[in-house]
Amino acid sequence: MTTVLFLPAGDAGYRPLGDAGYRLPGDAGYRWWRIADARVAGEGDGVPDGDEPTVAVAPAESVTLHWAELPSRSPAQAVAAARILAAEASAAPAADLHVAIGDEGGGSIGDERPIAVVGADTMRAWLADMAAAGVDPVAIVPAPMLLPRPDHGFVRGEIAGAALLRGRATGFADEARLTELVTAGEAPVMLDRAALETAVIAAIAAPALDLRQGPFARRRRRAVDWALVRRLALLGLAILAVTLAIDLIRIARYAFAADALEARAEVLARTGLPRGETVTDADRQLDERLSRVRGPGLGYSATVAAVYDAIRATPGTELTALDFQANGDLRLGIACEREALATDLKRAIEARGLVARAGVFQAAGGRVTGELTVSAS
Repeated sequence: MTTVLFLPAGDAGYRPLGDAGYRLPGDAGYRWWRIADARVAGEGDGVPDGDEPTVAVAPAESVTLHWAELPSRSPAQAVAAARILAAEASAAPAADLHVAIGDEGGGSIGDERPIAVVGADTMRAWLADMAAAGVDPVAIVPAPMLLPRPDHGFVRGEIAGAALLRGRATGFADEARLTELVTAGEAPVMLDRAALETAVIAAIAAPALDLRQGPFARRRRRAVDWALVRRLALLGLAILAVTLAIDLIRIARYAFAADALEARAEVLARTGLPRGETVTDADRQLDERLSRVRGPGLGYSATVAAVYDAIRATPGTELTALDFQANGDLRLGIACEREALATDLKRAIEARGLVARAGVFQAAGGRVTGELTVSAS
């Protein structure tokens, strides 16, 4: 169902408000048709109630129609050419005009397309008045464009109380003197009520020219595409599930690798532990066995190696006894040619990071003997 709202012609329904100009009080001057099931289902005065789409019809007196050949490939070029034509044919400044172009398809005139010129202030007033009445039209069609385009000559019809005339490349309100000048005395074909209703229904279904263009284009409300929202939500859940699955697989792989390493460590630990020993903590048990093997402190091997290195570095000294204690200390029996060499040996041992404590040294038979106790620092 579609409502056709006919805008007031001229000053119908307007009243002066000082410098503010004219304003339509309420819905005076409006007329409407309601189209349903490809027929006019009702008509009346004022602004009808209802939420169905509304197509407004601009009065012929307020809109000037032209036909001209315009570029069809570039809308911007077509609009620019139409504005040049409108400026040349109008006395009003181009900045004060609203120019709209349409397309009636191919014909004998070739690529000529309809051009509508209307005052920008008039467009703003129409839209403001309709908005005040709760109407946001999907399109605004010039009244003469409701008549069918004749193959030749002119057609005449009266729609919503307005007499209209339409030619192949003309469209205007029927006025006696103007009509005679335009038609050159050729009598127009009169359309009956049925033909008019058919023409209006066709013109409203697919307007050949809509004034709601450029700055006056209807703002479209973007509806939420719930099907798209659901698809995006499912896609997001799928991505989340795949990401979670990847993380779970990675965690499982790490867990399996850790178990494999732990099993391998247990096998290796069994090779380093005494046969038959139960493995409970491989690291701790291996450390304990290493400590037992090498001894306390730095261990027997490391301590003895450092001592032998110090003795080799101190000529005239020799090792006469060696005793590794349970606490990690190493007791040394030392013999040297003179007392100063014992002190040199002690310093050499200490230079290797050990602590050397000297015992009692005695001189006998031309040699000095005594003991050193070496421990970790």
